[in-house]
Amino acid sequence: MNRLHGGKLLGLSLLLASNLALAHAGHDHGGAAEQPPAAHQEKASVRFADVALLDQDGMPVRLEKDLVGDHLVVMGFIYTSCTTVCPVVSSIMSKVQQQLGGRVGEEIRLVSISVDPQRDDSKRLAGYARAFQHGPGWSWLTGSPYAISETLKGLGSFSANLSEHPPLILVGDGRSGHWTRYYGFTDPNVLIGEINRLSARRVHAKSTAIAGQEVRP
Repeated sequence: MNRLHGGKLLGLSLLLASNLALAHAGHDHGGAAEQPPAAHQEKASVRFADVALLDQDGMPVRLEKDLVGDHLVVMGFIYTSCTTVCPVVSSIMSKVQQQLGGRVGEEIRLVSISVDPQRDDSKRLAGYARAFQHGPGWSWLTGSPYAISETLKGLGSFSANLSEHPPLILVGDGRSGHWTRYYGFTDPNVLIGEINRLSARRVHAKSTAIAGQEVRP
């Protein structure tokens, strides 16, 4: 997907989300009369459940060990039968990937987790991902209902009612453990700004450590 088409997709998704009178393929994220939630953020403490998940290629992965590690991470929560809120979240992350370019897959990882594991198998996620993903570094995860619920509880994104699953993107640093939850339809530039801030903190910490070593007798 080229940049022009990606930009059109984000704009179209935002337009669709602003009109929640559209059907939601059986789920409406709270009701057709509701307006899109206002974007806001909060610092977060996360816990990574030690459970096996599957990526879009059907490969088993452990979220913390195999994907987060010491990377900077942008993480979203979606389900493929959602036709309003979730495409917006995925489009926001798509824009983030486009703007970060080659840093994704190296310094930065993108992760999308399905909150509907009973319907979203790896094959279905792979088909969904093709509409949003630009190159490597973005993993789409599903798993058993137990594994997904434990994962979501640890990340603060669990909802017993699928239709009440909020639009949410997590941004954090697997090395330092600093995480922020972004609710609503957050401007991609806000997320990129947080990634760059976390990256700059790493550089500063490294420089400080080197300077400290140099002044030691």
